[in-house]
Amino acid sequence: MIGRLEKTVLDCPDPRALAAFYAAVLGMRVNEESDDWVVIGAEPGARQLAFQRVPHWTAPVWGDPRRPQQLHLDIRVDDVDAAERAVLALGAKRLPGELEGRYRVFADPVGHPFCLVFGRHRP
Repeated sequence: MIGRLEKTVLDCPDPRALAAFYAAVLGMRVNEESDDWVVIGAEPGARQLAFQRVPHWTAPVWGDPRRPQQLHLDIRVDDVDAAERAVLALGAKRLPGELEGRYRVFADPVGHPFCLVFGRHRP
């Protein structure tokens, strides 16, 4: 092993707002915060997500190869219907694309795609 993954970083226009969205979705807390940088996680050093401000934000467009998603998060849920209601109430938007019984696709409040993954887990 050369190293270990510390955190995944998402560019965005407002780090505090996007961190609050994902903290609510994932049940995490803010571990680190400044005007341009926010880190959330269960505890410092565990799996973490970071959000950094970029001056000229351009959101990815789902299904448009000219502005590709580049990365997305898979979030496993037990009750996809309840999870969908919750993420929509937090500001997510449903996107086209799903595999019946496996996942549903959404965009966070600034346009990053993510999937609610459910059903049988395949290793």
